[in-house]
Amino acid sequence: MAETIPIGVIGVGQIGKRHLSRYHRIPGVRVVAVADLDEAEARRVAAEYGIDHVYADYHELLARDDIAAVDVCLHNQLHKPVSVAAMEAGKDVFCEKPIAGTYADGRAMLETARATGRRLGVQIGHLFSKPTRVAKQLVEAGKLGTPYHARSTGHRRRGRPYVDGYGTPGFVQTEVSAGGALLDMGIYHIAEILYLLDNPAPLRVSGRTYQKTAMDPTRRAESGYDVEELALGFVRLEGDVLLEISEAWAIHLDGFEGSYVVGTEGGLRLRPLGLFRTEADVDLDGSVDVEQATARWDSLADGAAYAGPMDHWIAGLQGRVPLLPTAEIALNTMLISEALYASSRLGREVAVEEVAEEPRGASA
Repeated sequence: MAETIPIGVIGVGQIGKRHLSRYHRIPGVRVVAVADLDEAEARRVAAEYGIDHVYADYHELLARDDIAAVDVCLHNQLHKPVSVAAMEAGKDVFCEKPIAGTYADGRAMLETARATGRRLGVQIGHLFSKPTRVAKQLVEAGKLGTPYHARSTGHRRRGRPYVDGYGTPGFVQTEVSAGGALLDMGIYHIAEILYLLDNPAPLRVSGRTYQKTAMDPTRRAESGYDVEELALGFVRLEGDVLLEISEAWAIHLDGFEGSYVVGTEGGLRLRPLGLFRTEADVDLDGSVDVEQATARWDSLADGAAYAGPMDHWIAGLQGRVPLLPTAEIALNTMLISEALYASSRLGREVAVEEVAEEPRGASA
């Protein structure tokens, strides 16, 4: 039997509730305590999941010696202080995406993990989707040859938090969330591409962010909306790879064509997953049976360890599988985002070295 992992969850808002729901269905997890500034809501949620201990101050949760790991489910700008405190208290940390509100904060988290010997994971759910798992297998088998171009996309026609009818104002305030569509959705899609490419270092970025689509004026005033709804960019990656980024919370289009990776010998479109190659001077367009492939792999190995980001995190803590380098991928993703914001603000292409040390505010 695998070891039972005792954890604490910090933050029981919209994301924290999702994480708790998932942990409730993963064998080998025991949620010992939760913490949230809204103690009444924390007690209500704790009662729902049979959790015995509730704190308004997360430091009290971290002081417990019967918790091995914590899950940080707070707004982006709070990821660093809470995660660093947790690792310094001897806890492994799983953090909601993005890794932090800035690249500098994310780097401090990873440096703390290395200095303390603690494990740091970041919630990048797309890495565990069936199309991504199969695409990774095909890339590693050399079916694309040498990759040289990729596209990362995410589309909502009108899906801005709060102003379009869901979520809280904090999601659209720079001081809380640090950014808009790029940090909310783009984090998943960019990280997915970096994972397929073996996480190459970003070198230079050119981009622009926009907030142009009309919104309810009352909600705009109430929300303090000051983040981007659309982010567009080009990224030069190590290995002579060009990455194109299109990420929209709101745009007058029915959709984007989707993410893909192209190499010297083949290309992959991610959703639905398709493989494109030329064999015997014949162009081949191939559909991919992701269900059959992943079902077979999961029957031959520990498939539950790749059922989702929290499942994988727990499996890694139990020693069942090596953990994917989600923190390292999330940090490069944050560096790209940081540089895209800077490029938009400065009106020119930027080298990542220019922004790696600077705190910043998202620019609409």
